[in-house]
Amino acid sequence: MTDQVLTTIENGIGRIRLNRPKAIHALTPDMCEAISAALIAWAKDDSIVAVMIDHAEGRGFCAGGDIALIANSAKSDCVEAERFFFLEYRMNHQLFTYGKPIVAFVDGIVMGGGVGISLPARYRVATERTTFAMPETGIGLFPDVGGGWFLPRLPGRTGAWLATTGARIKGPDCAAIGIATHYITSEKLEDVKAQILAAPGELAEILDRATDPVPASAWDAYHGDIDRLFASDRYEVILAALEADGSPWAQEQLATLATKSPQTIKVALRQLVEGAAFTDFADNMRNEYRIACHVIRRPDFVEGVRAVIFDKDNAPKWEPATAEEVSEDLLDSLFAPLPPEKEWTPLPQTGV
Repeated sequence: MTDQVLTTIENGIGRIRLNRPKAIHALTPDMCEAISAALIAWAKDDSIVAVMIDHAEGRGFCAGGDIALIANSAKSDCVEAERFFFLEYRMNHQLFTYGKPIVAFVDGIVMGGGVGISLPARYRVATERTTFAMPETGIGLFPDVGGGWFLPRLPGRTGAWLATTGARIKGPDCAAIGIATHYITSEKLEDVKAQILAAPGELAEILDRATDPVPASAWDAYHGDIDRLFASDRYEVILAALEADGSPWAQEQLATLATKSPQTIKVALRQLVEGAAFTDFADNMRNEYRIACHVIRRPDFVEGVRAVIFDKDNAPKWEPATAEEVSEDLLDSLFAPLPPEKEWTPLPQTGV
């Protein structure tokens, strides 16, 4: 076990508290294993009626996965990176299929891996401090941890917009879009958690009573533009639509997209098409594991992490450099099945 995750049982509530504040609780392989182990144990414990996920301290819920670990592994044999993805995706699937209600309090930053441990929860509480994003295309990765399943199921083309641009949205946006099931101001959270711990059987009612009026959402003002300009599953068509529109908002999207990996934007768009067609979350996670194993071996991932995380020059040299140069053959290779012994599988405890 690890002190990076605090797992306790309090009056019928299994508590998972992320506890790596200096890294904004970015997930490590040990954290994924600790969460999985707790969920397995609690599934068999009839005294536990629900699970609560939050963070112990600091300015965010979870900033993602341990990108430095993945990138350093990608520079060598990829073994540690693949193990991390395998464990993380098993945990994502476990949360999605869990038999007991889960509530996640996404107060502050929730990105990448943090999305993967909160969106599968039945109840997802956002606050005025919530900042949600799937920023992976900016480092040559792709919106994984279930993004292929969740993003295409958001209203209209919102998922495609979030996946390609890495746009950061706030708590009111999360509530308007349906990413959050409840909006509660941060000053009330500790009291709400205390109420749930005192009366675990009334979890849903406590959240409903505590819900605050949702402030105006910036997404509300733009979702028509998002649906219209991000309508295509082809990146070149999206770029042409934004250029033809020419509005300040469209120009802002073009400027943002110009900083992202063309390869992984095309991967994300195809990933969302395939994810929308899946009827089993395990099939989606198997697909994402294949992509992950292939993408980390491509130049863009190591280069993106260098430019954004390590050197911070924010000047990645993408390869291929343009959308037109990302061929269908290259995309096919990134979605190709793995050797049978390398394929992802769910935990036996969660079936399939």
